[in-house]
Amino acid sequence: MNLKNRAMNSEEVKRLLEKYYEGSTSSGEEQLLKKFFCGDNIPSDLRIDQEIFHYYVQAAEIPEPSADFEKNIFSAIETEDKDLSRFKRRRMFFSLSGIAAAMLILAGSYLFFAGRSGPRDTFTDPELAYAETMKILLEVSSRLNHGTKALGHLSVLQNETQKTLATVSRSTAKIEDNIRPLDKVFNALGKAGSNNENNNK
Repeated sequence: MNLKNRAMNSEEVKRLLEKYYEGSTSSGEEQLLKKFFCGDNIPSDLRIDQEIFHYYVQAAEIPEPSADFEKNIFSAIETEDKDLSRFKRRRMFFSLSGIAAAMLILAGSYLFFAGRSGPRDTFTDPELAYAETMKILLEVSSRLNHGTKALGHLSVLQNETQKTLATVSRSTAKIEDNIRPLDKVFNALGKAGSNNENNNK
């Protein structure tokens, strides 16, 4: 059948589609179907088949991978692995150098503080050391005595304050003695006032 020179009607397309789905079409017949479905006047009952053939046309446009495609992928993976191992080595180097720096700081601190010792005895002669100690203690004692002289004025002030408080206490006692008779008068007045209120009621 010579289908290349004339346009196909929908019955011929359906018959070719049956062969196509059975897998018995030739490559020329498949080309005719593709050409038909790429056209504009497609019957509504063949729209689904048109979608299928559009998919096949688009899939045919995707290029086949090159011959060295796998080789390129493996090369990219190897490069990535090398970069990753280089990064791990660099990270390990920085970690180890940080640990080494910390160890050096600790060792240096130990040596610095271990080299310093506590106070040393500068006197080899005990009698000279005793004489120097006595001299220092006498100096401290004289300075303390000089400082406590100023406290003598405080004792005078304290005595005067006590005398004043005693005088105030005596005055307060006399005032209380003089107020007691007035308390009796106020109590009597209070009782009289309460009796008047009761009588008025």
